[in-house]
Amino acid sequence: MFDFILTSALLGLGLAMDAFSVSLANGLNEPDMRRSRRLLIAGTFAFFQFIMPLAGYGGMLLAERGIKQLADIVPYIAAALLFWIGGKMIWEGLRGAPDEKQAALGIGALLMQGVATSLDALSSGFALLQLGYSPLRALGAAGIIALVTFGMCIMGVALGRRFGVRLAGKAQILGGVILIAIGIRILIGSFV
Repeated sequence: MFDFILTSALLGLGLAMDAFSVSLANGLNEPDMRRSRRLLIAGTFAFFQFIMPLAGYGGMLLAERGIKQLADIVPYIAAALLFWIGGKMIWEGLRGAPDEKQAALGIGALLMQGVATSLDALSSGFALLQLGYSPLRALGAAGIIALVTFGMCIMGVALGRRFGVRLAGKAQILGGVILIAIGIRILIGSFV
């Protein structure tokens, strides 16, 4: 059980870094942000980080049941996606890619931010399947990912209001390293 919670929390931490970075930017853009707005931002990101892993898990579960040969390559697909996303996050963090500093905090812009920052979570559903999670366990993992994202986004807005986006690149690098580490764990597990 501890391994499940730890893996899910680390996956959530890695996946939440984009949302954390955007939350920093949102906090910078609106230093007098109301508490209800901060909760709405964190809740939006957490919602999408909850839904996307389940969508990826369900899609791969259906594909795996339909095509048994796919099961042999699922660990490589999951690891490749995590390596690609993690590498991209590290590259953008090192390069200093601009975050969405000027994004309006209207509901439409917030929903777009939620989708954009959670697309990488879709691939984590593949990883959950490869880790052998049952549908109920995948639901629990998605819940943990959402809780971690919510907490990270609340912190991101608060830090953004105080310190700006200087931390955003470092958060992306850390998130990328975590995702790559989970990809390595999946590959190692496929050989055992």
